[in-house]
Amino acid sequence: MTLTAPRTTLTLADEVRADFPILHQEVNGHPLVYLDNAATSQKPQAVIDAMVHYYQADNANVHRGVHTLSGRATEAYEGARDKVAAFVNAASRDEIVFTRNASEAINLVAYAWGLSQLERGDEIVLSVMEHHSNLVPWQLIAQRTGAILKHVPLTATEEFDLDAYKHLVTDKTKLVAVNHVSNTLGCINPVSEIVAIAHQFGAKVLIDACQSVPHMPVDVQAIGCDWLVASGHKMCGPTGAGFLYGQLDVLKAMPPFMGGGEMIQDVSLDHSTYAELPHKFEAGTPAICEAVVLGAAVDYLNKIGMDRIAEYEHQLTAYLYEQLSTVPQVKLYGPQPQADGSGRAAIATFTVEGVHAQDLSTFLDHSGIAIRSGHHCTQPLHQLLGVNSTARASLYFYNTPAEIDAFITALKETIDFFGNIFE
Repeated sequence: MTLTAPRTTLTLADEVRADFPILHQEVNGHPLVYLDNAATSQKPQAVIDAMVHYYQADNANVHRGVHTLSGRATEAYEGARDKVAAFVNAASRDEIVFTRNASEAINLVAYAWGLSQLERGDEIVLSVMEHHSNLVPWQLIAQRTGAILKHVPLTATEEFDLDAYKHLVTDKTKLVAVNHVSNTLGCINPVSEIVAIAHQFGAKVLIDACQSVPHMPVDVQAIGCDWLVASGHKMCGPTGAGFLYGQLDVLKAMPPFMGGGEMIQDVSLDHSTYAELPHKFEAGTPAICEAVVLGAAVDYLNKIGMDRIAEYEHQLTAYLYEQLSTVPQVKLYGPQPQADGSGRAAIATFTVEGVHAQDLSTFLDHSGIAIRSGHHCTQPLHQLLGVNSTARASLYFYNTPAEIDAFITALKETIDFFGNIFE
Protein backbone atom coordinates (compact mmCIF):
# COMPACT_ATOMS: atom_id res chain seq x y z
CA MET A 1 0.00 0.00 0.00
CA THR A 2 1.09 3.61 -0.51
CA LEU A 3 0.65 6.55 1.79
CA THR A 4 -1.77 8.80 -0.08
CA ALA A 5 -3.45 10.80 2.67
CA PRO A 6 -4.67 14.34 1.94
CA ARG A 7 -2.16 17.03 2.80
CA THR A 8 -4.45 18.49 5.44
CA THR A 9 -4.30 15.17 7.30
CA LEU A 10 -0.59 14.64 6.89
CA THR A 11 0.26 18.04 8.34
CA LEU A 12 -1.47 17.48 11.68
CA ALA A 13 1.78 16.53 13.40
CA ASP A 14 3.50 19.55 11.89
CA GLU A 15 0.79 21.74 13.40
CA VAL A 16 1.06 20.34 16.92
CA ARG A 17 4.69 19.31 17.43
CA ALA A 18 5.68 22.78 18.62
CA ASP A 19 3.24 22.26 21.51
CA PHE A 20 5.34 19.40 22.94
CA PRO A 21 8.64 20.66 24.40
CA ILE A 22 9.98 17.19 25.18
CA LEU A 23 10.01 16.17 21.52
CA HIS A 24 12.58 18.80 20.61
CA GLN A 25 15.68 17.19 22.04
CA GLU A 26 18.43 14.78 21.10
CA VAL A 27 18.94 11.36 22.65
CA ASN A 28 22.38 9.82 22.24
CA GLY A 29 23.22 12.43 19.63
CA HIS A 30 20.11 11.84 17.51
CA PRO A 31 16.74 13.62 17.33
CA LEU A 32 14.31 11.93 19.69
CA VAL A 33 11.77 9.69 17.97
CA TYR A 34 9.23 8.80 20.65
CA LEU A 35 7.27 5.67 19.71
CA ASP A 36 6.18 4.44 23.15
CA ASN A 37 2.82 6.18 23.32
CA ALA A 38 0.87 3.09 24.38
CA ALA A 39 2.87 3.24 27.62
CA THR A 40 2.42 6.97 28.16
CA SER A 41 1.89 10.05 26.02
CA GLN A 42 3.87 13.26 26.04
CA LYS A 43 2.38 16.48 27.40
CA PRO A 44 1.67 19.69 25.46
CA GLN A 45 2.73 23.05 26.87
CA ALA A 46 -0.90 23.91 27.61
CA VAL A 47 -1.09 20.96 30.00
CA ILE A 48 2.24 21.80 31.62
CA ASP A 49 1.10 25.41 32.03
CA ALA A 50 -2.15 24.27 33.64
CA MET A 51 -0.21 22.38 36.31
CA VAL A 52 2.08 25.35 37.00
CA HIS A 53 -0.89 27.73 37.12
CA TYR A 54 -2.77 25.60 39.61
CA TYR A 55 0.08 25.51 42.09
CA GLN A 56 1.01 29.14 41.54
CA ALA A 57 -2.50 30.58 41.76
CA ASP A 58 -5.20 28.19 42.99
CA ASN A 59 -3.71 25.56 45.29
CA ALA A 60 -6.11 24.71 48.12
CA ASN A 61 -8.17 21.77 49.33
CA VAL A 62 -11.49 21.26 47.60
CA HIS A 63 -15.08 21.18 48.87
CA ARG A 64 -14.11 22.06 52.43
CA GLY A 65 -13.27 25.74 52.53
CA VAL A 66 -15.26 28.92 51.98
CA HIS A 67 -12.21 31.05 51.23
CA THR A 68 -11.43 32.20 47.70
CA LEU A 69 -8.62 29.77 46.91
CA SER A 70 -10.68 26.78 47.99
CA GLY A 71 -13.55 28.00 45.87
CA ARG A 72 -11.32 28.34 42.81
CA ALA A 73 -9.73 24.94 43.37
CA THR A 74 -13.15 23.32 43.78
CA GLU A 75 -14.46 25.01 40.66
CA ALA A 76 -11.46 23.83 38.63
CA TYR A 77 -11.66 20.30 40.03
CA GLU A 78 -15.36 19.88 39.40
CA GLY A 79 -15.01 21.65 36.07
CA ALA A 80 -12.58 18.93 35.02
CA ARG A 81 -15.23 16.35 35.86
CA ASP A 82 -17.64 18.12 33.54
CA LYS A 83 -15.03 18.06 30.77
CA VAL A 84 -14.35 14.35 31.15
CA ALA A 85 -18.07 13.56 31.26
CA ALA A 86 -18.64 15.44 28.01
CA PHE A 87 -15.55 13.89 26.43
CA VAL A 88 -16.95 10.35 26.73
CA ASN A 89 -20.61 11.49 26.45
CA ALA A 90 -21.69 10.43 29.93
CA ALA A 91 -25.34 11.15 30.65
CA SER A 92 -24.44 12.87 33.92
CA ARG A 93 -21.35 14.42 35.49
CA ASP A 94 -22.12 12.25 38.53
CA GLU A 95 -21.18 9.21 36.45
CA ILE A 96 -17.50 10.24 36.46
CA VAL A 97 -15.34 9.19 39.42
CA PHE A 98 -11.74 10.41 39.56
CA THR A 99 -9.15 7.76 40.38
CA ARG A 100 -5.36 7.63 40.32
CA ASN A 101 -5.37 5.49 37.17
CA ALA A 102 -7.36 2.87 35.30
CA SER A 103 -6.03 0.09 37.54
CA GLU A 104 -7.54 1.77 40.59
CA ALA A 105 -10.80 2.26 38.71
CA ILE A 106 -10.99 -1.46 37.89
CA ASN A 107 -10.18 -2.37 41.48
CA LEU A 108 -12.90 0.02 42.65
CA VAL A 109 -15.46 -1.93 40.64
CA ALA A 110 -13.97 -5.27 41.63
CA TYR A 111 -14.15 -4.61 45.37
CA ALA A 112 -17.18 -2.34 45.63
CA TRP A 113 -19.36 -4.30 43.19
CA GLY A 114 -17.65 -7.67 42.79
CA LEU A 115 -17.38 -8.61 46.46
CA SER A 116 -20.99 -7.66 47.14
CA GLN A 117 -22.56 -9.16 44.03
CA LEU A 118 -20.58 -12.26 43.04
CA GLU A 119 -21.17 -15.68 44.57
CA ARG A 120 -19.77 -19.18 44.16
CA GLY A 121 -20.42 -20.47 40.66
CA ASP A 122 -21.00 -17.06 39.10
CA GLU A 123 -19.00 -16.47 35.94
CA ILE A 124 -16.60 -13.66 35.04
CA VAL A 125 -15.78 -13.52 31.33
CA LEU A 126 -12.49 -11.89 30.35
CA SER A 127 -10.31 -12.25 27.25
CA VAL A 128 -6.85 -13.73 26.80
CA MET A 129 -5.55 -10.36 25.56
CA GLU A 130 -6.32 -8.41 28.74
CA HIS A 131 -3.79 -6.18 30.47
CA HIS A 132 -2.77 -7.53 33.87
CA SER A 133 -4.82 -4.72 35.44
CA ASN A 134 -7.96 -6.32 34.01
CA LEU A 135 -6.92 -9.84 35.00
CA VAL A 136 -5.42 -9.73 38.50
CA PRO A 137 -8.30 -7.90 40.28
CA TRP A 138 -10.79 -10.44 38.98
CA GLN A 139 -8.52 -13.34 39.94
CA LEU A 140 -8.45 -11.97 43.48
CA ILE A 141 -12.22 -11.51 43.54
CA ALA A 142 -12.79 -15.00 42.15
CA GLN A 143 -10.59 -16.48 44.87
CA ARG A 144 -12.61 -14.69 47.57
CA THR A 145 -16.09 -15.32 46.16
CA GLY A 146 -15.78 -18.66 44.38
CA ALA A 147 -16.66 -17.11 41.04
CA ILE A 148 -15.37 -18.83 37.89
CA LEU A 149 -13.09 -17.12 35.36
CA LYS A 150 -13.63 -17.76 31.65
CA HIS A 151 -11.53 -16.35 28.81
CA VAL A 152 -12.40 -15.44 25.24
CA PRO A 153 -9.77 -16.82 22.79
CA LEU A 154 -8.28 -15.24 19.68
CA THR A 155 -9.32 -15.71 16.08
CA ALA A 156 -6.88 -16.88 13.42
CA THR A 157 -6.11 -13.22 12.74
CA GLU A 158 -5.35 -12.64 16.44
CA GLU A 159 -8.49 -10.69 17.26
CA PHE A 160 -11.31 -11.04 19.79
CA ASP A 161 -13.26 -14.20 18.90
CA LEU A 162 -16.82 -12.92 18.97
CA ASP A 163 -18.29 -16.31 17.98
CA ALA A 164 -16.52 -18.03 20.85
CA TYR A 165 -17.64 -15.25 23.18
CA LYS A 166 -21.27 -15.86 22.24
CA HIS A 167 -20.91 -19.44 23.49
CA LEU A 168 -19.03 -18.48 26.66
CA VAL A 169 -21.69 -16.12 28.01
CA THR A 170 -24.43 -17.95 29.90
CA ASP A 171 -27.14 -17.29 32.47
CA LYS A 172 -24.42 -17.72 35.11
CA THR A 173 -22.34 -14.88 33.67
CA LYS A 174 -22.46 -11.88 35.98
CA LEU A 175 -19.61 -9.80 34.56
CA VAL A 176 -17.78 -9.29 31.27
CA ALA A 177 -14.56 -7.25 31.47
CA VAL A 178 -12.65 -6.63 28.24
CA ASN A 179 -10.44 -4.02 26.67
CA HIS A 180 -11.60 -1.77 23.86
CA VAL A 181 -8.20 -1.85 22.15
CA SER A 182 -5.47 -4.37 22.91
CA ASN A 183 -2.25 -2.71 24.01
CA THR A 184 -0.32 -5.60 22.42
CA LEU A 185 -2.32 -6.77 19.40
CA GLY A 186 -3.72 -3.36 18.49
CA CYS A 187 -7.08 -4.90 17.57
CA ILE A 188 -10.21 -2.83 18.12
CA ASN A 189 -12.75 -5.01 19.85
CA PRO A 190 -16.48 -4.88 18.97
CA VAL A 191 -17.47 -3.50 22.36
CA SER A 192 -21.02 -2.51 21.46
CA GLU A 193 -21.77 -6.08 20.36
CA ILE A 194 -19.96 -7.47 23.40
CA VAL A 195 -22.11 -5.33 25.68
CA ALA A 196 -25.37 -6.14 23.91
CA ILE A 197 -24.76 -9.88 24.16
CA ALA A 198 -23.82 -9.69 27.84
CA HIS A 199 -26.88 -7.62 28.66
CA GLN A 200 -29.11 -10.24 27.06
CA PHE A 201 -28.00 -12.53 29.88
CA GLY A 202 -28.27 -9.86 32.56
CA ALA A 203 -24.49 -9.50 32.95
CA LYS A 204 -22.69 -6.24 33.65
CA VAL A 205 -19.83 -5.06 31.38
CA LEU A 206 -16.64 -3.16 32.16
CA ILE A 207 -14.59 -1.73 29.29
CA ASP A 208 -10.88 -0.97 29.65
CA ALA A 209 -10.56 2.03 27.33
CA CYS A 210 -6.99 3.06 28.10
CA GLN A 211 -5.90 2.55 24.48
CA SER A 212 -9.04 3.91 22.83
CA VAL A 213 -10.05 7.10 24.67
CA PRO A 214 -6.79 8.91 23.69
CA HIS A 215 -7.02 7.92 20.02
CA MET A 216 -10.61 7.91 18.81
CA PRO A 217 -14.05 9.24 19.74
CA VAL A 218 -15.52 7.13 22.55
CA ASP A 219 -19.21 7.38 23.43
CA VAL A 220 -20.19 5.45 26.55
CA GLN A 221 -23.89 5.78 25.83
CA ALA A 222 -23.47 4.37 22.34
CA ILE A 223 -21.35 1.51 23.68
CA GLY A 224 -23.90 0.87 26.43
CA CYS A 225 -21.34 -0.39 28.97
CA ASP A 226 -21.96 -0.35 32.71
CA TRP A 227 -18.44 0.89 33.48
CA LEU A 228 -15.52 2.25 31.47
CA VAL A 229 -12.05 3.12 32.72
CA ALA A 230 -9.17 5.19 31.31
CA SER A 231 -5.86 6.72 32.38
CA GLY A 232 -5.07 10.41 31.97
CA HIS A 233 -1.37 9.96 31.28
CA LYS A 234 -2.08 8.17 28.01
CA MET A 235 -4.21 11.09 26.73
CA CYS A 236 -1.77 14.01 27.11
CA GLY A 237 -2.64 14.37 30.78
CA PRO A 238 -0.62 13.80 33.95
CA THR A 239 0.17 10.62 35.80
CA GLY A 240 -1.88 10.07 38.94
CA ALA A 241 -5.19 10.92 37.26
CA GLY A 242 -7.61 8.45 35.74
CA PHE A 243 -11.35 8.02 35.79
CA LEU A 244 -14.16 5.55 36.13
CA TYR A 245 -17.36 6.04 34.19
CA GLY A 246 -20.31 4.15 35.62
CA GLN A 247 -23.99 4.21 34.79
CA LEU A 248 -25.73 6.24 37.46
CA ASP A 249 -28.03 3.50 38.74
CA VAL A 250 -25.15 1.03 38.86
CA LEU A 251 -22.94 3.38 40.87
CA LYS A 252 -25.79 4.23 43.24
CA ALA A 253 -26.24 0.55 44.07
CA MET A 254 -22.55 0.02 44.83
CA PRO A 255 -21.17 0.40 48.39
CA PRO A 256 -18.14 2.65 48.94
CA PHE A 257 -14.70 1.40 47.95
CA MET A 258 -12.75 3.18 50.71
CA GLY A 259 -13.72 5.07 53.83
CA GLY A 260 -12.47 8.49 54.85
CA GLY A 261 -13.12 12.15 54.46
CA GLU A 262 -15.21 13.55 51.60
CA MET A 263 -17.10 10.29 50.98
CA ILE A 264 -19.34 10.71 54.00
CA GLN A 265 -22.53 12.62 54.76
CA ASP A 266 -22.74 12.22 58.54
CA VAL A 267 -20.42 10.39 60.93
CA SER A 268 -21.06 9.16 64.46
CA LEU A 269 -18.87 6.92 66.57
CA ASP A 270 -20.56 3.70 65.48
CA HIS A 271 -21.94 4.35 61.99
CA SER A 272 -21.86 6.72 59.02
CA THR A 273 -23.97 7.75 56.07
CA TYR A 274 -22.39 8.33 52.70
CA ALA A 275 -22.15 11.27 50.35
CA GLU A 276 -23.97 11.42 47.06
CA LEU A 277 -22.31 10.44 43.79
CA PRO A 278 -19.62 10.77 42.70
CA HIS A 279 -18.07 11.76 46.04
CA LYS A 280 -19.05 8.45 47.64
CA PHE A 281 -16.11 6.91 45.79
CA GLU A 282 -13.55 9.69 46.29
CA ALA A 283 -12.34 9.24 49.87
CA GLY A 284 -9.78 11.66 51.26
CA THR A 285 -8.04 14.56 49.61
CA PRO A 286 -8.07 13.76 45.90
CA ALA A 287 -5.33 14.37 43.35
CA ILE A 288 -6.73 17.84 42.79
CA CYS A 289 -4.08 19.30 40.52
CA GLU A 290 -3.89 16.12 38.46
CA ALA A 291 -7.65 16.14 37.84
CA VAL A 292 -7.57 19.82 36.88
CA VAL A 293 -4.71 19.16 34.47
CA LEU A 294 -6.55 16.17 33.01
CA GLY A 295 -9.32 18.64 32.22
CA ALA A 296 -6.75 20.79 30.41
CA ALA A 297 -5.67 17.73 28.39
CA VAL A 298 -9.28 17.12 27.41
CA ASP A 299 -9.50 20.75 26.27
CA TYR A 300 -6.39 20.28 24.17
CA LEU A 301 -7.65 17.09 22.52
CA ASN A 302 -11.04 18.65 21.86
CA LYS A 303 -9.38 21.63 20.20
CA ILE A 304 -7.70 19.28 17.72
CA GLY A 305 -10.72 16.99 17.37
CA MET A 306 -10.79 13.27 18.08
CA ASP A 307 -12.08 12.46 14.60
CA ARG A 308 -9.10 14.25 13.12
CA ILE A 309 -6.69 12.48 15.47
CA ALA A 310 -8.15 9.10 14.52
CA GLU A 311 -7.97 9.86 10.79
CA TYR A 312 -4.35 10.98 11.00
CA GLU A 313 -3.37 7.92 13.03
CA HIS A 314 -4.95 5.70 10.38
CA GLN A 315 -2.59 7.21 7.84
CA LEU A 316 0.40 6.73 10.12
CA THR A 317 -0.63 3.12 10.72
CA ALA A 318 -0.86 2.41 7.00
CA TYR A 319 2.58 3.89 6.44
CA LEU A 320 4.14 2.10 9.42
CA TYR A 321 2.87 -1.29 8.27
CA GLU A 322 3.90 -0.58 4.69
CA GLN A 323 7.44 0.15 5.83
CA LEU A 324 7.64 -2.78 8.24
CA SER A 325 6.63 -5.07 5.39
CA THR A 326 9.95 -4.23 3.73
CA VAL A 327 11.83 -5.90 6.61
CA PRO A 328 11.62 -9.69 6.06
CA GLN A 329 12.96 -10.57 9.51
CA VAL A 330 9.99 -8.90 11.21
CA LYS A 331 6.98 -10.90 12.45
CA LEU A 332 3.96 -8.77 13.33
CA TYR A 333 1.21 -9.66 15.80
CA GLY A 334 -2.45 -8.73 15.61
CA PRO A 335 -4.61 -7.97 12.58
CA GLN A 336 -3.33 -6.16 9.52
CA PRO A 337 -4.75 -2.67 8.93
CA GLN A 338 -7.11 -1.89 6.09
CA ALA A 339 -5.62 -0.16 3.05
CA ASP A 340 -6.36 3.23 4.59
CA GLY A 341 -4.87 2.22 7.93
CA SER A 342 -8.20 1.80 9.72
CA GLY A 343 -9.37 -1.38 11.44
CA ARG A 344 -6.71 -1.41 14.12
CA ALA A 345 -4.86 0.91 16.50
CA ALA A 346 -1.59 2.66 15.68
CA ILE A 347 0.38 -0.04 17.49
CA ALA A 348 2.86 -2.43 15.87
CA THR A 349 3.98 -5.29 18.10
CA PHE A 350 6.63 -7.50 16.55
CA THR A 351 9.59 -9.80 16.92
CA VAL A 352 12.75 -9.85 14.84
CA GLU A 353 14.35 -13.12 13.84
CA GLY A 354 17.70 -13.49 15.59
CA VAL A 355 17.37 -10.39 17.81
CA HIS A 356 15.86 -10.36 21.30
CA ALA A 357 13.29 -7.61 21.81
CA GLN A 358 15.23 -6.08 24.71
CA ASP A 359 18.43 -5.97 22.66
CA LEU A 360 16.51 -4.41 19.81
CA SER A 361 15.02 -1.71 22.04
CA THR A 362 18.44 -0.96 23.55
CA PHE A 363 20.15 -0.60 20.18
CA LEU A 364 17.33 1.56 18.79
CA ASP A 365 17.71 3.84 21.79
CA HIS A 366 21.32 4.43 20.71
CA SER A 367 19.78 5.99 17.59
CA GLY A 368 17.31 8.09 19.58
CA ILE A 369 14.36 5.77 18.88
CA ALA A 370 12.14 5.04 21.91
CA ILE A 371 10.10 1.84 21.64
CA ARG A 372 8.92 -0.67 24.24
CA SER A 373 10.12 -4.22 24.78
CA GLY A 374 8.85 -6.95 27.09
CA HIS A 375 5.45 -8.54 27.64
CA HIS A 376 3.58 -5.20 27.92
CA CYS A 377 1.67 -6.45 30.99
CA THR A 378 0.11 -9.21 28.88
CA GLN A 379 2.04 -12.29 29.98
CA PRO A 380 -0.80 -14.78 29.35
CA LEU A 381 -1.20 -13.43 25.82
CA HIS A 382 2.52 -13.74 25.14
CA GLN A 383 2.46 -17.33 26.40
CA LEU A 384 -0.40 -18.02 23.99
CA LEU A 385 1.55 -16.41 21.14
CA GLY A 386 4.58 -18.54 22.03
CA VAL A 387 6.97 -15.67 22.72
CA ASN A 388 8.50 -14.38 25.94
CA SER A 389 9.02 -10.82 24.77
CA THR A 390 8.04 -8.57 21.88
CA ALA A 391 8.95 -5.11 20.67
CA ARG A 392 6.25 -2.47 20.30
CA ALA A 393 6.18 0.78 18.37
CA SER A 394 3.10 2.83 19.21
CA LEU A 395 2.15 6.13 17.60
CA TYR A 396 0.27 9.28 18.52
CA PHE A 397 -0.90 12.30 16.56
CA TYR A 398 2.39 14.18 17.03
CA ASN A 399 4.40 11.47 15.27
CA THR A 400 5.38 11.93 11.61
CA PRO A 401 6.08 9.75 8.58
CA ALA A 402 9.67 10.98 8.78
CA GLU A 403 9.94 9.50 12.27
CA ILE A 404 8.68 6.19 10.95
CA ASP A 405 11.39 6.37 8.28
CA ALA A 406 14.01 6.98 10.98
CA PHE A 407 12.69 4.02 12.96
CA ILE A 408 12.78 1.70 9.95
CA THR A 409 16.31 2.79 9.02
CA ALA A 410 17.56 2.19 12.57
CA LEU A 411 15.70 -1.13 12.70
CA LYS A 412 17.35 -2.36 9.51
CA GLU A 413 20.76 -1.20 10.71
CA THR A 414 20.29 -3.06 14.00
CA ILE A 415 19.23 -6.25 12.23
CA ASP A 416 22.26 -5.99 9.93
CA PHE A 417 24.55 -5.47 12.93
CA PHE A 418 23.31 -8.59 14.70
CA GLY A 419 23.40 -10.54 11.44
CA ASN A 420 27.05 -9.67 10.93
CA ILE A 421 27.91 -10.71 14.51
CA PHE A 422 26.52 -14.20 14.07
CA GLU A 423 27.71 -14.85 10.53
